[in-house]
Amino acid sequence: MLWESWFTGVFGMKMSMVKQAAMAAVVVVMGSMAVIALILTLVQHHSVDLPHRMQYGMVFDAGSTHTSLYMYRWPGNKENNTGVVSQMLVCDVDGYGISSYARDPTAAGLSLRKCLDSTLAVIPANQLRETPVYLGATAGMRLLQLQNQTQSDQVLEQVTKVIQGYPFDFRGARILSGMEEGAYGWITTNYLQEGFIKHGFEGGWVRPKGRKIWGALDMGGSSTQIAFTPSQPVRDPASTLGPKLYGYQYEVYTHSYLCFGKEQTMRQLQVHLLKMSGSTRPVNHPCYHLGDNLTLTLGDLYDSPCVTRPVTFDPASVVTFTGTSEPLQCLNQIKNITNITNLAACSLAPDCGFNGVYQPPVSGNFFAFSAYYYTFDFLGLAPQSSLSQATTTIDTFCKRTWSSLKKEYTVKDKYLRDYCASANYIMTVLLDGYKFNQTWGNIYFQRQVADTDIGWTLGYMLNLTNLIPSELPLVVTGVQHSQWAAEVSFIVFAVFLSLMVLVLLWLWSPQEGRGNK
Repeated sequence: MLWESWFTGVFGMKMSMVKQAAMAAVVVVMGSMAVIALILTLVQHHSVDLPHRMQYGMVFDAGSTHTSLYMYRWPGNKENNTGVVSQMLVCDVDGYGISSYARDPTAAGLSLRKCLDSTLAVIPANQLRETPVYLGATAGMRLLQLQNQTQSDQVLEQVTKVIQGYPFDFRGARILSGMEEGAYGWITTNYLQEGFIKHGFEGGWVRPKGRKIWGALDMGGSSTQIAFTPSQPVRDPASTLGPKLYGYQYEVYTHSYLCFGKEQTMRQLQVHLLKMSGSTRPVNHPCYHLGDNLTLTLGDLYDSPCVTRPVTFDPASVVTFTGTSEPLQCLNQIKNITNITNLAACSLAPDCGFNGVYQPPVSGNFFAFSAYYYTFDFLGLAPQSSLSQATTTIDTFCKRTWSSLKKEYTVKDKYLRDYCASANYIMTVLLDGYKFNQTWGNIYFQRQVADTDIGWTLGYMLNLTNLIPSELPLVVTGVQHSQWAAEVSFIVFAVFLSLMVLVLLWLWSPQEGRGNK
């Protein structure tokens, strides 16, 4: 019994020593693993910028003949303080331009609802209240403002009231100046042509080397604009604007000819022909096609600040214009109303456009859009044609009879009737006004570039993104996959050793208890 007790005690002591040695080894190994895992966790971290959330913005183009809503989006970060903007949605408002609601301002606001409703499903719900909305009114409202300031204010008040009823960040409705409209069209043109910025092969946005800056030719219903960067010093500083985009300043010559948009020019031509006819009735219209007749009341004819009214007239009286299909006479009468030949009216001659306005010589390539494009596209002259082809095509079209046109085209009479006159007006403006005689091939008649409409609204939004704060970058910190795998392996092994220690403690404890009995 004594020998057995002695043996059990000695064996228990040895086992206890082995247990202590094993425990020490395990603790050392676990400590080493923990230190290694900690070192791997703290070193060689990489910070990565997460993709920025998209931001959204909307611009109403409240033109003289119609209103359209353009939605744009851009990443929350910016390139030299200007957003990289793309067109997302276009919605045409039903009805005519908001200036046509002068006698019913409430209807002007209600006309916008359909397009505003359509945007609610496009923009994420949590970003609606931070989405800026602007309304820019152009020449139609500029004319209404000249005619009746009170009516103009009431129309803007009603459209403001309706837009403010939606969960957007409404930034205001205002009437753009002609120079702004021209400059923003120029910005749009060059942005779409990657004249300011382009996506490089390295994946970032870069300023293109040897970039080409384009000019912009815009023609609406009540005004027409030209904008370009002159190749020589500008003699009239008041005719330039200096937009700053993507960190660079530009000098842009721009002018807007109020009352010389397509619709107002057609109205001026009618009044001029009526005046020249004296008492002869009906009034011959050389730009209308033989067999076509148009009857208007004098009240409608003179309802514009762009024409001179007689001192006395009966608004209910009617006048009929009858077509004669005389393209040469049409061209001559248009030159008369655009004041092409009166250089004495230009104080800085010979650098003149038309109607006595200063203009430096045109330089570079140009995009001609809006009514320029629609007219030339109808005649099959877009996007480019030779000068002789354009002249011959217009002359041939203007000589056709009204009945022959009606058989061939399904276009509404109000548009079909004016194509001859508008085409001759465009030729007068481009050749005699802007002096593209020697550089006709530099003009491209287009409506879109890269699936985006050419017009002032995109340029307006690009300029405004200078004022919209960019988002702070969202950064995540992490490690490479191989390093992460090593960390996980060491941590798992450390946990495994911990479990082994617990198992050993549980297994050896009963033996120690028996040895002490």
